[in-house]
Amino acid sequence: MLSTALVALDSTIIATAVPSVVSDLGGFAQYPWLFSIYLLTQAATVPLYGRYADLLGRKPVLFFGIGIFLLGSALCGGAWNMLSLIAFRGLQGIGAGAVLPITVTILGDLYTVAERARVQGYTASVWGAASVLGPTLGGVFSQYLTWRMIFFVNLPVGALAVWMLARNLRESLTRREHKVDLAGAALLTAGCTMLILGLLEGGIAWPWSSGPSYAVFAVSGVLLAGFVLAERRAVEPVLPLWIFRYRTLVGANLAAFGVGAVVIGFSAYIPTFAQGVLLTGPLLAGFVLAALSVGWPIASALSGRLYLRAGFRDTALAGSAVLLIGTIVCWWLPQRSHLVAVAAVCFVTGAGLGLVSTPVIVAVQSVVGWERRGVLTGTNMFFRSLGSAVGAAIFGAIANTVLLREFRNPPDALRGRLPHSADATALVLGKHPEPSAVAHYIRTALFDATHGVFAALIVSAVFVAAAVALMPRRTHAIPD
Repeated sequence: MLSTALVALDSTIIATAVPSVVSDLGGFAQYPWLFSIYLLTQAATVPLYGRYADLLGRKPVLFFGIGIFLLGSALCGGAWNMLSLIAFRGLQGIGAGAVLPITVTILGDLYTVAERARVQGYTASVWGAASVLGPTLGGVFSQYLTWRMIFFVNLPVGALAVWMLARNLRESLTRREHKVDLAGAALLTAGCTMLILGLLEGGIAWPWSSGPSYAVFAVSGVLLAGFVLAERRAVEPVLPLWIFRYRTLVGANLAAFGVGAVVIGFSAYIPTFAQGVLLTGPLLAGFVLAALSVGWPIASALSGRLYLRAGFRDTALAGSAVLLIGTIVCWWLPQRSHLVAVAAVCFVTGAGLGLVSTPVIVAVQSVVGWERRGVLTGTNMFFRSLGSAVGAAIFGAIANTVLLREFRNPPDALRGRLPHSADATALVLGKHPEPSAVAHYIRTALFDATHGVFAALIVSAVFVAAAVALMPRRTHAIPD
């Protein structure tokens, strides 16, 4: 559970610090990469770790992941520009790819389906506590110390997690010959990287309708097609294609993809909305985002009782409805919203996420035995991480497109008074006051950009509901 807290802390602590990072290092147009590269490397390695966990055991794989994660955290804390920070966030993601799916798999090993309802509540509470602490710490560090502390704080937490696992986790495993699909993992990583590159740099580094844009997306398509072919031939594929034959797994994985997109959308843009539009400090922005992390574990704990009575699908459908309500109200928030209203929206959205995510992952774990639980749990986490990575790229493209449109065509009175790029946002996200007319225009542009993202979040919530509806009302064991 402490390992889960480690990832939960890192997933939310950076969100409220992003404006401070942009103010210090610059590169607002590139800041979605801080989320995308982390989530991409995490997503690409999750299936590998799930496979290795089934072959080598949970403990050594988890220790390896924590070690890489802590190394990346230390390097992030010493980053000297946006490019180096993005690179080190990628290293962090490689480690994080092991932590969350392996800890969830361990819980599936230790407890029965009925017991998992209670244990998922405990785990959700740990996630919630860390997630509440994360935005708050991010705000405190950014406002009173330095944003670099958001990465250095991972080191003692990770060391404590390793010590506790070394003392208390025991497992036995029969060793056997294995061949892990490294080629498939490489093709998947490269294909997703090119896809996200095209989404994030389109309209900034090159026009959307241009040769470079078409070339990047074409290369991504070729690489991902090659990945599918490689998986069909692999002895032990990193992403087994047989999972797409079962409605429970297809629906659960697609729902996880949508959940990942919603989570990253709120985590990345609610703090920007609070600080850049509502003029709050990092600390208050952290408290607002923390409301999402409060609603999530409460609903997750309740879902354990609900899915034992109503079933996994119906419980997740109820959560999808709550999630949709939260995203719609978020889109309705006016430019002069009260912070309490924003926090309430985050709480409702978090409750919806909790009612969806827990039944979905337990449904996946309940249909297979120990031998395949790791790879299926890892696959579900992969889709969630991939959804976050792709979501961050799409939302970043939406925000950047809106901002560039506004900054390249300002009113006549403001021409020549602000940069012709998204980095103009640093004028209101930073610590240096600007003329009121310029600041007001930039804040209005940020409002339009964030609400473009909030509209896309409604689409993501609808996608989650449709994915859950694909699942059968009752799950059945998948034969070996």
